[in-house]
Amino acid sequence: MGSFDRRRFLQLVTTSLASAALPSVAFAASSVPQLGLVVKVTKDGSPEATIKHVHDLGFTQCQIFFEELSLSKAAPLQDALKKYNVRVTAVSEHNPGPRIFDFDHGAETIGIVPPTYRRQRIDALKLAAEFAHACTIPAIHTHLGFIPEEPGDPRYAVAITAIKEVASHCKQNGVMLLCETGEETPITMLRMIQDVGEGNVFVNLDTANLILYDKGNPVDAMDVFGKFVRGTHMKDGLFPTNPHDLGKEVAIGKGKVDFPALIRKLKEANYMGPFTIEREISGPQQITDIMESKVYLQKLIDEIYGSGV
Repeated sequence: MGSFDRRRFLQLVTTSLASAALPSVAFAASSVPQLGLVVKVTKDGSPEATIKHVHDLGFTQCQIFFEELSLSKAAPLQDALKKYNVRVTAVSEHNPGPRIFDFDHGAETIGIVPPTYRRQRIDALKLAAEFAHACTIPAIHTHLGFIPEEPGDPRYAVAITAIKEVASHCKQNGVMLLCETGEETPITMLRMIQDVGEGNVFVNLDTANLILYDKGNPVDAMDVFGKFVRGTHMKDGLFPTNPHDLGKEVAIGKGKVDFPALIRKLKEANYMGPFTIEREISGPQQITDIMESKVYLQKLIDEIYGSGV
């Protein structure tokens, strides 16, 4: 059943779900990490509708992705954040072009490592940095792609040059570059951060992705790059069993992530950033899973970090 007692978890949800919908302690006044949500503004959607959704689910912060990002959306987003008392912790950017999340085509389609969309994606990340600066958002977030494991691989040097260009532009705009885990081993992520050397490149620890890609597990990864973690995706998953496909993302509590051990590791590393829930399905079940995860993770935060009251 994963790393905790599912029956106990569901009992907790039954008794606490009603209160979970209420806004938690305001992020500005908190002394412990706050829960957030990964959200998207669709091509035809509005920042206000997305931020209202965050607020209505009882969250005070989110990581946000725009299907079509432009600086013209900065003011509407800022208005919505003020209206609903929500904070954006990072702007996600992955465009343009396709991204195929599997072992057969992932290396050639994801991030700025593959050459096909590299220039366009570098430029899109630079725009995201400018957008984040305009909205006083502290970071941008992306999948860099399958960074080569061997530092002597010629593709590694090309990747470092591309990442450094993005990181430098982020620094000029006063924002961090958060790099999603998954496509590379933790030691390769650490090597990349050191070799880029801009001082503003950090880790967005997706708690499931290292498992989904069979690159390790998040608890042990904290021993490698824990001091560089500045963002998280709280997510669960199973190891791959088909050599062509990633492992399966599942609801928190149904996978292989040991959340109590992980959160203890985060506390030991003095991590005070967001615990951002991500559930990669849609429809009513997504909301149910998010709300159950919200209750469970808040209980762990209270037990391991303290309530912050």
